[in-house]
Amino acid sequence: MNVRMRIGQVFRILVVCCLMWMGSLTVWAGGVQTPSADGEPRVYDMAGLFTTEEIEGFESIIAEYRAKMKIDLVVVTTENAEGKSAQDYADDYYDQGGFGYGSGKSGVLFLIDMDNRELQISTSGGMIRLLTDRRIEKILDDVWVGADRGDFADSVDCFLQDVHSYYQKGIESGQYNYDTETGKISVHRSIRWYEVLLSILAAGIAAVTTCLGVINQYSMKKERSQAANFNMAYRADCNFAFQDQADHFLTKNVTTMFLPRGGNRPGGGMGGGSQAGRSSTHTSGGGGSHGGGGRSF
Repeated sequence: MNVRMRIGQVFRILVVCCLMWMGSLTVWAGGVQTPSADGEPRVYDMAGLFTTEEIEGFESIIAEYRAKMKIDLVVVTTENAEGKSAQDYADDYYDQGGFGYGSGKSGVLFLIDMDNRELQISTSGGMIRLLTDRRIEKILDDVWVGADRGDFADSVDCFLQDVHSYYQKGIESGQYNYDTETGKISVHRSIRWYEVLLSILAAGIAAVTTCLGVINQYSMKKERSQAANFNMAYRADCNFAFQDQADHFLTKNVTTMFLPRGGNRPGGGMGGGSQAGRSSTHTSGGGGSHGGGGRSF
């Protein structure tokens, strides 16, 4: 009996140990999982600026926004920019990391560069059109406040909130991409609800006008016939003869306008400063097209 009891005790101990081991695996697995939609992290804190709780909070918000907005959101901090400018580092990190939503690799990366002491935003794909130069300047105004006092978590919070806010507002009217290297302009075309309504209204007016014109033509047929007879009688009385006639070109007045490179474009000038609707773009070292901007802190 004692032997059976001991065997039973050993068996129970083994069962308890197995359950504890399986529970520890579950806890461990839960600890390494990230809330990102594709199972990959989107916060890369290589400069050690955030707490674990802050990173988990950012990942949760980013996962929600990525699913909602169908764009990629990446946050990066670094103490070693590898000798690159903040712009080049941000662009290369995005390209080499394989980030981006869809074929256009749409997304935005926020870099806190402790090496160059600069905040950098890099946009790609559809986010270039959404985050124009002026909007990026406003985001940098917001994120700079936290960075200036060393509260980098606040900077990330502001960045995520601003991106979501501009997503809700949509692409600006008259938005266009301006390639700073080639001068090429790509204008965004969109049809708004009131434009559709006006088009339908104009089409309706045109249709009604045409119908009324046809009705009027038939009602005036008799009058036109009488008028034609009268004109023929008048011409006969006046001995009016039709002859070949030609228009004589008298003079011409041509106005020539010279538009210098860098002059006014749709949505504003191409000079310094942030022009309304403009998204300045450039080509990264990896060949990708990026927009964005930076601010020292």
